[in-house]
Amino acid sequence: MDAPRRPHHAPLVQFAVEDDCLLIGGIPLPRLAQRVGQTPFYVYSRAAMTARVAELRAALPAEVHLHYAMKANPMPAVVQHMATLVDGLDVASGGELRVALDTVMDPALISFAGPGKGEAELSCAIAAGIVLNLESEGEMERAAVLGQRLGIVPKVNVRVNPDFELKSSGMKMGGGPKQFGVDAEKVPAMLARIGQLGLDFHGFHIFSGSQNLKVAALQEAHEKTFALALRLAEAAPRAPRILNIGGGFGIPYFPGEERLDLAAVGANLARILDEVRPRLQGAQVVIELGRYLVGEAGAYVCRVVDRKESRGQVFLVTDGGLHHHLSASGNFGQVIRKNYPVVIGTKVAGGPRELASVVGPLCTPLDLLADQMELGQAQAGDLVVVLQSGAYGATASPAAFLSHPAALEVFV
Repeated sequence: MDAPRRPHHAPLVQFAVEDDCLLIGGIPLPRLAQRVGQTPFYVYSRAAMTARVAELRAALPAEVHLHYAMKANPMPAVVQHMATLVDGLDVASGGELRVALDTVMDPALISFAGPGKGEAELSCAIAAGIVLNLESEGEMERAAVLGQRLGIVPKVNVRVNPDFELKSSGMKMGGGPKQFGVDAEKVPAMLARIGQLGLDFHGFHIFSGSQNLKVAALQEAHEKTFALALRLAEAAPRAPRILNIGGGFGIPYFPGEERLDLAAVGANLARILDEVRPRLQGAQVVIELGRYLVGEAGAYVCRVVDRKESRGQVFLVTDGGLHHHLSASGNFGQVIRKNYPVVIGTKVAGGPRELASVVGPLCTPLDLLADQMELGQAQAGDLVVVLQSGAYGATASPAAFLSHPAALEVFV
């Protein structure tokens, strides 16, 4: 009886492979590593990002605007490039705001989300003329006071915590008690107060979840989001100019996962827009994506420094690890650890294969980048590549842990 086959990762499509060697930005990996000058490093492909935006434009209704959520990857070079491709940016801190304001993006097309914005952050945002996504009644009152002090009327959206959640979502951002946004049932009273305060009301930001590969779940969330927004708009001090329906589009990370059927998502959005367009009163519909735009365009590269066996198991010890790539180690939201797609950069699919675990140099068993994975047979000096690493990589990792050097980031 044949042994059960292991599920495989989604096919590698974002980077070319020639003579079994990975090319990123058209550059063979060994040469790229020489050009960078050291390992480990993150590398992000501008061509892959450009292609992803074009793919979205083709699948989504033409009237839908596309915003980039910088928290996925705030590297300045990446943000500069994305600002030339998308219709707006979303920031989640004062630091990200400064990067966004250095781009070609009109400040009026930049929004600022996140609970706990400090007074200095709010003041900078108001002075810059960006749109604040208000996360609470208290933040609304603070913004109003600061606006009076600055002599500037703050531009505001209300971030709504919906009364539903995005089913099958990797990370639920709405529904139930949340630190994000204002509970939907409290929004009408907040809208009345926005009118009393004389704030410049722009619209709603309704974000219910992230990292979703299920078309039916996204379709249902979109339908409920439009219905909720239209209901809340009846209590608004003026007709909304913006309806940000969030994102939630996922990318395949783990064995057995398949890519999102983007065409089906886009077709459903077109159907909904045809139905609700007369009631939108000209409001601009925005989809805000981070991971989906940049996640597959990035890779993390480290080098094997030692090959060892322990009781029959092969370990490839590298100069990288969880301090650079917490997500790949399984310690950033995974309940049951699963392997990211990992390849040996010059032995992507051919040559002798073996089961091996890729581990880093840290003194903790959590420092695991691949667990008993089929890889090209590697030796010291070979380059290990963790794919799907363009989002929530370097900035989401404990870089100072055990005082090892930080990973470089390059854009090609």
